[in-house]
Amino acid sequence: MTFGEDASQVRTADAPRTMASLRNLAIGALHLTGWNNIAASLRHHGRDMTQPPAAFGLT
Repeated sequence: MTFGEDASQVRTADAPRTMASLRNLAIGALHLTGWNNIAASLRHHGRDMTQPPAAFGLT
């Protein structure tokens, strides 16, 4: 439960499906950049706000 899905209060209309899609997009992006451990990658990228764009060459 790396993204805190169980604590989410998003429950109406298409919001849960949208949140799941965004979560899957984030996980897929991390896999494409070579990360296999999602929790470790979130800790790594969460320390410095310049890390996520740099991982994709968007600096």
